[in-house]
Amino acid sequence: MDSVEHLQSLQNETLEAIARGEPLAAIMDSLCRQVEVIAPGVICTVIAADAEYRLKTLAAPSLPQDYSTAITGTPIGPTVGSCGTAIHRGEAVEVTDIENDPLWADYKTLALPLGLRACWSSPITARDGRVIGSFAFYYRQRRGPDDLERQIVTTCLHLCAIAIEHEEVSSRNHRLAYYDTLTGLPNRVHFNDAIARMTAASPLAFGLMLIDIDHLKTINDTMGHAVGDALIETVGARLARVAVNGMACRIGGDEFAVLLPGCSQTTQLRSVACGILAAMLTPFEHDGHSIIPSVTIGGVLAGEDGTDSTTLRQNADFALYHAKETRRGGYVHFRDGLRTSMTRRIQTIRSVADALTEGRIVPYYQPIIRLDTSEIVGVEALARMRLDDGRIVAASEFHEAMLDPKIAYRISGQMLAAVAADMAAWKRAGIHVQHVGLNVTSADFQKGDLVQRISKTFERIHLPLEHLVVEITEQVFMGDRKDSVARTMAALRERGVLVALDDFGTGFASLTHLLDFPVDIIKIDRSFVGGIESGARSSVIVEALVGIANRLGMKVIAEGIETQGQSERLQMIGCHLGQGYLYSRAVPASIVTELLQRLGERHRAQAQQPAAVTASAA
Repeated sequence: MDSVEHLQSLQNETLEAIARGEPLAAIMDSLCRQVEVIAPGVICTVIAADAEYRLKTLAAPSLPQDYSTAITGTPIGPTVGSCGTAIHRGEAVEVTDIENDPLWADYKTLALPLGLRACWSSPITARDGRVIGSFAFYYRQRRGPDDLERQIVTTCLHLCAIAIEHEEVSSRNHRLAYYDTLTGLPNRVHFNDAIARMTAASPLAFGLMLIDIDHLKTINDTMGHAVGDALIETVGARLARVAVNGMACRIGGDEFAVLLPGCSQTTQLRSVACGILAAMLTPFEHDGHSIIPSVTIGGVLAGEDGTDSTTLRQNADFALYHAKETRRGGYVHFRDGLRTSMTRRIQTIRSVADALTEGRIVPYYQPIIRLDTSEIVGVEALARMRLDDGRIVAASEFHEAMLDPKIAYRISGQMLAAVAADMAAWKRAGIHVQHVGLNVTSADFQKGDLVQRISKTFERIHLPLEHLVVEITEQVFMGDRKDSVARTMAALRERGVLVALDDFGTGFASLTHLLDFPVDIIKIDRSFVGGIESGARSSVIVEALVGIANRLGMKVIAEGIETQGQSERLQMIGCHLGQGYLYSRAVPASIVTELLQRLGERHRAQAQQPAAVTASAA
């Protein structure tokens, strides 16, 4: 076989190896060996330029491993032997005397003991013009290349370029498929593969933690997505540093997972979790913002908490959700009861979602009473769910579903529409209702459209907003989005809506906050009202609240009045409005309509009585 046939065979074999997807190092090694057969007397090497612009030996089958190891990692520059200089210049470099050529001054001690006297290196150039490596011939004599060798190099440079670029594309595709582009961590696909391998191994000995970033949406909304992305990057980097013996992955927007091979004890898992939480305490700066990351963690142990990947991930999810509800910013290890409670919650959410879709979430109304006259001065709308069998259940039976922001938001929307429709019906019937209270949740503030939702709903049915009372709890009032809540409250009050602070005294609001976020009505929680007859402390607290509210120009409504004694005691300390079972439970709109009609008829009858009769009756 002549040289032309040899080259043709070399080219075909190399291209076929590339097409089969063989490793780049194996392809280059084979190419070098075949070249050395075609051109006896040459020693062939292929060098790549790595991402840090350093030399990386791909193939040098006829040189000792020590030589390849010594030059790998050498920075590419203008006087780095033949290969480093050729890559730097982007042109061939012929050195016929390694011992005396200045390009080899720092490297000849590596080559000369091996009997290498000359080196001809040519740059490997990609299609986009980048120099991605070098193809070199070493000689044991002081000489340059002959014509055959030049022909060989021309062919091999093209083959090397194809092979290296193919490897780059494959590596890039692999990285896109298996790694997150923002953090550089393994992604969900990579995580799925890893946990599948680990659960297939024996014995099972690894830990799994699922991790959520707290308040990422708030940061995106208030500071911008660039800051949110910086937070995700920072959390990812810190997870990777803490879990150095494991694998940290980003599996979703604000979701991470950490796999810990060899972790078989709860104490080991907790130790890593504590390390992660501690690593988050250091603030980081981005675009003028100083942020302290916060994460919540749920953990499981393979074997103890599940033997397959599906069960382990579900149980870690249950632990994480429980942590978010009870220990946000902390760690919870899975226990059996969490699966039961979370399954029940999921079923409740599904039932409520079905009820919403079918229009079975309806308002019931509890009258608000003027205590001295028992006059109805308003009503509070309370959510009820009509079951398939027609039974009506109170919100306490589906409160777990309210923890889901989407469900809570949908309930508020359906209640708003129903309450507005009832108010419009009362207006058409000539029934006067001073105020109707409607409860909203933190989910209604997260969307940022509460003012628009209320305004549009009431505009469609031509109702003024002055008869609506929006009720929020202390948890919403003082929650993570309190600035947003305060702005929304102010916008509602500007449009005539009254704002009530519900269940006052059960949360963590300070009275001083009422100066910053004024409300129109304070509703004293039933826990204080229940002890007002026998408990001096409850009586003192309620009396103080009433006095402060009066001085601030706020109305006070006592909740949960069940006895006449409670009503009388409240009146004695200056509370004039209340609601509770003493007067009425929550009832459907039809019954409220009857109550209000009777009240209206009584008022009209009193107005038509002669003055003397009215005076004697008074």
